Amino acid sequence: MKSQPKHEYFKRVRQDHQTELVEDYVEEIAHLHTQLGEARASDLAECFGVSAAAVSKVIARLKRDGLAVARPYRGIFLTDEGDALAKRVMARHRVVLDALRALGVPEEVARADSEGIEHHCSEETVNAMRDFLGRQPPS
Repeated sequence: MKSQPKHEYFKRVRQDHQTELVEDYVEEIAHLHTQLGEARASDLAECFGVSAAAVSKVIARLKRDGLAVARPYRGIFLTDEGDALAKRVMARHRVVLDALRALGVPEEVARADSEGIEHHCSEETVNAMRDFLGRQPPS
């Protein structure tokens, strides 16, 4: 396989950064619905340590991109597309976290590192981690 020019790797990292925030939010909205039965902007602000205004901007982006709907006084809900994205992100996150654990990374470090690494792994890398862990890809 021919190696790509270095600038192509940096281009991919910039693209990954663009999707990282969206992925974190849909993953957390799904998690909040599972744990609390709802996702509110205040819960997201507390989780991410940001202001309500920052959450509002991201929710507007999720709505614009067709990933979420927000109803006044009713919280934030993922669309089918948002839910599918959340499931993919959660599965990838779990594989990365478990691979770090299997490598002997201490639990707290593995949890912290997986929050960033998960967004920058290609499907090939995640599949290699899955193979390393002896898991089948989700169907």
